[in-house]
Amino acid sequence: MTSPLSRRGDGVLLQLSVMPNAKRTEVDGLHDGALRVRLAAPPIDGRANEALVAWLAKSLGVPRRNVEVLRGESSRRKQVAIAVAHDVAARWLADVLSPPP
Repeated sequence: MTSPLSRRGDGVLLQLSVMPNAKRTEVDGLHDGALRVRLAAPPIDGRANEALVAWLAKSLGVPRRNVEVLRGESSRRKQVAIAVAHDVAARWLADVLSPPP
């Protein structure tokens, strides 16, 4: 299976499949080489993208300015650049994909 995470300079690229209008924001596993994320925000006026950037920044412990939607602004499939070390992002990805105890 293809990892949704790849290196990009000093940061990473994350492939996402986003499902807006969920009851809560949470990871829903992998889907077709992308991390599927349910977002508790509507896809109206960029609110889902803003919620996604805020959630990723908080989850990874980086400022919001370090997270940028590169592709898919108005699509469910997105490519996001994150200025964070690859090993930090890889650990985070493993944590969010592991089932809760």
